[in-house]
Amino acid sequence: MKKYKLIITAMVVFTTGFSTVSTAQSAEPFQKGTVTFSAGAGIGNEYKTNYYNSAYGTKAVIETGMWTAGPGVISLGGEAGASFSNGGIYDNYKTNTVIVAGRSAWHYGWKVKGLDTYAGLSAGAGFNQYTYNKNGAVKESEVIPVFGGFVGASYFITPSFGFNAEAGNDITRLQAGIIFKIK
Repeated sequence: MKKYKLIITAMVVFTTGFSTVSTAQSAEPFQKGTVTFSAGAGIGNEYKTNYYNSAYGTKAVIETGMWTAGPGVISLGGEAGASFSNGGIYDNYKTNTVIVAGRSAWHYGWKVKGLDTYAGLSAGAGFNQYTYNKNGAVKESEVIPVFGGFVGASYFITPSFGFNAEAGNDITRLQAGIIFKIK
């Protein structure tokens, strides 16, 4: 429960920040040739339905604007992250899934300086592991295919730094974090 309160508080602070930085220096939205790196944390995805309690997740993403598509830009990139959970019906039950995936998104800025909104898909591999005690230690590991869909928004408060929020059925279900424009 404390984890939920912390994540909800972070999301409220983050979204409030969007309205208070509207007069700050902004950068152009995502364009062809743009390279970004973002990292965030939030509510993790529950892979293999073996999670008890809510999963906590982290994710890092690097993307490059590759092609102009209508009024937006299509990006290609990669993401890595993990979802973690513990507690449950057995003693010391813990589960985690580490994910490495490729991703592609369509970015559109709505002609708002500094704003980048996007939606996309990801696919990769998940390394799922769970452990618990049931008449002795039990440890299971497996590699699973992972597919995701997401929507998100970034707001740059300087030409190379901003805040990011993403939601969907990806490594995280809901996350907030930071983004850097590398190029």
